Amino acid sequence: MSYVRPVGDFDEVVAALRDWLAGPGDERLLIETSGSSGTPKRVVLARDAVLASAAASAARVGASGPWALALPPSYVAGVNVVVRSLVAGHTPTLLERHGWPEGEGWFVSLVPTQLVRMLRTPADVEALRRCHTVLIGGGHVDPSLREAAAAAGVRVVATYGSAETCGGCVYDGLPLDGVALAIGDPSTGSGGTGGRIRIGGPTLFDGYEGAPELTDETLVDGWFLTSDAGRIDEDGRLHVVGRIDDVIVSGGVNVPGPAVAARLREHPGVVAAEVLGVPDEEWGSRVVAFVTWSRDGAGAPPRPTIGDVRDWVSGALPRAWAPRQLVLVPELPMLPNGKTDRLRLRSLA
Repeated sequence: MSYVRPVGDFDEVVAALRDWLAGPGDERLLIETSGSSGTPKRVVLARDAVLASAAASAARVGASGPWALALPPSYVAGVNVVVRSLVAGHTPTLLERHGWPEGEGWFVSLVPTQLVRMLRTPADVEALRRCHTVLIGGGHVDPSLREAAAAAGVRVVATYGSAETCGGCVYDGLPLDGVALAIGDPSTGSGGTGGRIRIGGPTLFDGYEGAPELTDETLVDGWFLTSDAGRIDEDGRLHVVGRIDDVIVSGGVNVPGPAVAARLREHPGVVAAEVLGVPDEEWGSRVVAFVTWSRDGAGAPPRPTIGDVRDWVSGALPRAWAPRQLVLVPELPMLPNGKTDRLRLRSLA
C-alpha cells in the first residue's frame, strides 16, 4: 500500500494533495494524530472518505469557496482546509504569509485559542466578519467565546471529530449528512444518556498504519469507538463530556475533570483552565487544576490559593471533586494543532 503524507512546507503539501485528489489509483492519505495524551497514531484515510467529508461540510454550512489556512497542514484540520479549498477550485491562502483574503464569502478553521486572540484585534475581527463561516474545533468551545463571536458579527460553527473521522463530522452538536452517531460501547451494550461516543458513516478511516490490533479495538462492526464520553439530548444534539480517561479516580471517588475545568472557567479571574489527574501515593490520582489567571493589572482579582479554588469548585460541585493542587501558568501549553499539551501540563505538577 502506498501513502501520501502531508509533510513539508505549505506549497509542497498543497501540490501533493492536489495531485492526490486528481490522480487515479487507490493511494491512501497517512496523517499522524497530535499525540496529546501519548504516542501519535498513524491514521489511514481513503480519498473517498476525505471527499465525503468535504461534501458533507459544504452541504451543512450551505456554501463552498476559498479557504484561509491558519492551522498546520500536516494535521487533519489543516488538510481539510487545503482539500476543501482545492475542491472548490481555489488554492488556499496561507494566513501567516499572505494575511487575510480580500472580499467576502471565504472560510477559515481555527482552534478556540486562536479565536480568543483574534477577537481582541480589530483588524482580525473585521476580517472574520467577511468570512462566510468560521469553524472552531480541536478543543472545548466555551459558551462565552461563542457569545463574544456573535456579538462581534462573526459566524461560528463548533465542530467535533478527529483524524479518524476526517476531522469535524458533527457541527454544533448535529452529525453531518450520512454520519451516524451513537452513545455506548457495543461490546458492553451500554448506552442511554451517557457513555462512549461512537461514529459511523462514509468519513471513517481505514485503520491505523502498522497497528492492526489497535485498529481491531477501535473499528468495531462499522463503528469508530472514540476516546470521548458524551450524551445526546432530546433534540439529537451531541454534548461531549470529555475523554473517557478524563474521569479521575481520586480517593475512591470518580471526578470528571472536564466538569471541574468548566466550573473553574466560570470564575471571573480565570482566563483558561484545565484539570488533570496525576499519580499520588495517598489519593491514587491527585486532582490538579492548571489555571491561567487574569493579567488585567490593578483591577484584577488577587491570585487565588488552593483554598480559594477548592471553595469555588465546591460552590457548585461536590467538595470531593475540588482540586488538591493548583498550578498557575502564564498560558496553557499547546501542541502545534492547537490542542492542550496534556503531557507537558502533567510534568508541571
